[in-house]
Amino acid sequence: MHIQIVLFDGFDPLDVIAPYEVLYVGGSASGGAVSVELVTAEGPREVVSGTGGLALHAAGTLDLERADILVVPGASGRVGEPGEDPEEEADAGEWKQDEFIPVLLGRTLTTDLPALLKQAMDDPHITVATVCGGSLVLAMAGLLEGRHATTHHMGLDMLDATGAHAVHARIVDDGDLITGAGVTSGLDLGLYLLEREVGPRIAHAVEELFAHERRGTVWRAQGPTPITL
Repeated sequence: MHIQIVLFDGFDPLDVIAPYEVLYVGGSASGGAVSVELVTAEGPREVVSGTGGLALHAAGTLDLERADILVVPGASGRVGEPGEDPEEEADAGEWKQDEFIPVLLGRTLTTDLPALLKQAMDDPHITVATVCGGSLVLAMAGLLEGRHATTHHMGLDMLDATGAHAVHARIVDDGDLITGAGVTSGLDLGLYLLEREVGPRIAHAVEELFAHERRGTVWRAQGPTPITL
């Protein structure tokens, strides 16, 4: 199972590092059953995050012929103050530090990433996973209409407005789409991917090594609809 984590300018570092390390260790624990790399839609390059200029090197190119799973992170920047208009920054030129998170996410729409994500979503052999605002990247590209998904709690209304079924849960499994909520959910997402794709014993071993217990129940559209409590 080969996993590609997709970087873009202004990405949130923890959205990337948390699942990367979990999945990398899962590969070691499984004797190489899992491999993971950092990629971009444009190819190998240094990618600057939205957190203090921290950069990560993407060694590969997003490749739908190689990837079994794509992981899309969210962005790191300003949430904004009441009365501030993100539209004022949207056309303000090239990316810079401390931009509005919606602007950073929206800027991905001007790259090759949305078209590649659409191809991935249309391919039954590829699972697309997201951390935090990564689901909003898909939603803003029109790829989540009618799908169950989650995101950071501050973005749930925005997610719902795009036609997705926003679920207030830590991890949402919608088949070939798996989404994580807040930033630290990347740990839980990585562990859940290991459990689902490789097995619970591998996931448990990595969980013990990281001294991190997954939180909450993974939401799936299965079973009876609960009565409102």
